[in-house]
Amino acid sequence: MRLLATCSLGGSGHWLPLAGFLRAALQPGDEAVVVAPPALSEMVEREGFRFEAGAEPPEADVAPIRERLPTEAPDVAAVLGNRVLFAELAATAMLPHVDAACARWNPDVVVRDPCEYAAAIVAGNRSIRSAQVAISQATVEWSSLGIASPALEQHRPGLTTEIASAPYLSRFPALADPSPFPTTMRYHIRRSTAPEPVPDWWGAKGSTSTTSGARKIPPLVYVTFGTVLPYMSFAADAYRFALAALSSLDARVLITVGRNFPVDHLGPLPANAHVESWFDQDRALRDASVVVCHGGSGTLLGAIEANVPLVVMPFFSDQRSNAGLVDRYRLGRVVAPTSSPDGRRPTFDQADARQLSNSVEELLAHRNIADGFSAITASWEATSPPAQVLAGV
Repeated sequence: MRLLATCSLGGSGHWLPLAGFLRAALQPGDEAVVVAPPALSEMVEREGFRFEAGAEPPEADVAPIRERLPTEAPDVAAVLGNRVLFAELAATAMLPHVDAACARWNPDVVVRDPCEYAAAIVAGNRSIRSAQVAISQATVEWSSLGIASPALEQHRPGLTTEIASAPYLSRFPALADPSPFPTTMRYHIRRSTAPEPVPDWWGAKGSTSTTSGARKIPPLVYVTFGTVLPYMSFAADAYRFALAALSSLDARVLITVGRNFPVDHLGPLPANAHVESWFDQDRALRDASVVVCHGGSGTLLGAIEANVPLVVMPFFSDQRSNAGLVDRYRLGRVVAPTSSPDGRRPTFDQADARQLSNSVEELLAHRNIADGFSAITASWEATSPPAQVLAGV
């Protein structure tokens, strides 16, 4: 099989679901090419895939939209993100590159990140089978498609219906993710080897002595707010807030801030904290007792698979819907950050800090309060292997 995969701007949150599917689905003899914005080249090549550069809108056009996503009313933010950013600006930038790649590569099938619409346009024009690999919950992505529709129909009338009826491939378990897509195909990636443990960055600072003199290692709290937040003006405030709120806990704190955020901007760190620009999430989840995150789908699914309770602080986009899932299925706690009076950015006040600290402490002390994992993980057993799903596209 010759496969072309496409990913839009959005960093690892958009690429990693696609990468995980490709790694698990491709069989010996299959060939794959990934077309994505140049900024994703290192990520794609690190996963072992052949990369071809697409394009992305100028940062001067993207930055004002990105900055408004956490502060606008949800319906306004949804139009800015789904219609203006992805269906108009990003699709237009990627379109000639995806078309040229299809002309050279002549793929049997195209798979794409749901926000990358150029591949859907080209696949339809060239009568190539196509599918989208879900990032978030099906109802969220169905809604996003409807919001993007006016822009999509400008590319080709009927494109929205084509996308809606194409195979929709999702890791989300059916129990927690009713799907309006008529051809929903669910898969579950079963790990063959255990991840490596987290390094002992804390040393003596991250342990205490028991009465017998033995070393007692505190639990690990893994903190990540994804790869988009580092570009936003309140990123440093969010990281400093989390570090300060968790500084008094008897726990080791590992926080990742993204490769584009200067770590030295955080200033002196609490004694129990360690900061990395990037760290493999599977390794962090292997040792974590609690995850603190913004509610991105990749972190949410990873934590569910690893059976690690979450404390979610949603900022924008599907994070709010994912926070609702955490609350509804008893997967942890939700902390809603306070907004400034003008609504332009989160302020992370002392009440937020207490709520975050108390939520983490509660989950560390009483793991059984997040008891909804077994029902969700059990529903994965009925899903198909990725290779079987790809063969059915």
